[in-house]
Amino acid sequence: YDSTKSYNKLRAALLADIGEQPVPINDIAISTGDWQSYRERVESYVGPSGFMLFGLIDHGAWITKAGIDRKVLRVILGNPLIAITMLRHDVKAGLFAPVELLLADEGEDHSSLTYVKPSSLMVVEPKPELLSAAQELDAKLAVLAEKVTRGS
Repeated sequence: YDSTKSYNKLRAALLADIGEQPVPINDIAISTGDWQSYRERVESYVGPSGFMLFGLIDHGAWITKAGIDRKVLRVILGNPLIAITMLRHDVKAGLFAPVELLLADEGEDHSSLTYVKPSSLMVVEPKPELLSAAQELDAKLAVLAEKVTRGS
């Protein structure tokens, strides 16, 4: 997704939707008892898009050392309540959940958001239920990408 937003504005728009601080998802799992209490706790972190931030890797912070002067951020995001819709059909889908996006500065007031469609990665063996759930994730991710890249 190309955007007429600057890198900083795109980053801000994305983080405004999914959260500024990574969610300690493993700590939540340990500190809650049953599925219902886990679900309620997770829901408290979910942003408007249905996703939450799990981690950031700032490639821009280190690639400058190799002579590449560019802002590039890898964003790890997801939602266990979405992930379970796939993992219940095949736990191998967990290799690609949570999902990842790459934000990049493309020059003067332009940026981009790139990701690999989750369904193209998650469905290792033919499983219609898994494919359907993964395609729902594809659609949710596309809505988020369109929302945050739109406008200036």
